[in-house]
Amino acid sequence: MSTDLRGRVALVTGAAQGMGAAHARRLAAAGATVAVNDLRDSDALTALADEIGGLTAAGDVSDPQQCRAIAAHVATTAGRLDVLVANHAYMTMAPLLEHDEHDWWKVVDTNLGGTFFLVQSVLPYMRDAGAGRIVVITSEWGVTGWPEATAYAAAKSGLISLVKTLGRELAREHIIVNAVAPGVIDTPQLQVDADAAGVPLAEIRRSYAEGIPMGRIGAADEIAAAVELLSGFTMEAVVGQVISCNGGSTRTRA
Repeated sequence: MSTDLRGRVALVTGAAQGMGAAHARRLAAAGATVAVNDLRDSDALTALADEIGGLTAAGDVSDPQQCRAIAAHVATTAGRLDVLVANHAYMTMAPLLEHDEHDWWKVVDTNLGGTFFLVQSVLPYMRDAGAGRIVVITSEWGVTGWPEATAYAAAKSGLISLVKTLGRELAREHIIVNAVAPGVIDTPQLQVDADAAGVPLAEIRRSYAEGIPMGRIGAADEIAAAVELLSGFTMEAVVGQVISCNGGSTRTRA
């Protein structure tokens, strides 16, 4: 199923690398003008925008004022704002009693609060256009939880409830809200995991694959394919849903 996004403008947050970059490339290939966001401007962010013929929109999404500025910049520069892909993330891990209180809330404020602020900021432009698409990247951990990831799992679980609620609230305005919950994906985060475990990258890939019914970890472009589908404007029946892209490890229990 091909998605025609010609004439549409999309904002992808957390797009400097990994899944965010894959989402941006995929939406651009479908015809959208894509604004790529990350915490700050960088050579990688600029190079991606140049590659896909888009624009940069750097800023801290945990700050509501910066979210409003990001949305206004995109809508003013590109002429409209039709699609939001809330892909940004911040994660640290620690046993519950050892997790610094301020860092715990930074995880929640970035992942859950940032999405809340972004949706508030893009909604006026989608309402002006009479339609919109919001795709939130949550996580398998938001469905299952994960030891020593209380803040991240709680925030991602909150995103699932946010999506289900906004799906019901905004559907009559043709602003369709859904989520994608990736499992283990082959991104630079895996090297962080390998370093933390003190094992080679190949070993961490093998270890994760053992717990996945499909027998392998996922690829960023597989998640981007789901994002592209949910960003399209020809399908409105899928509302407030969570697509679990994880090789079968949770079997869509969200």
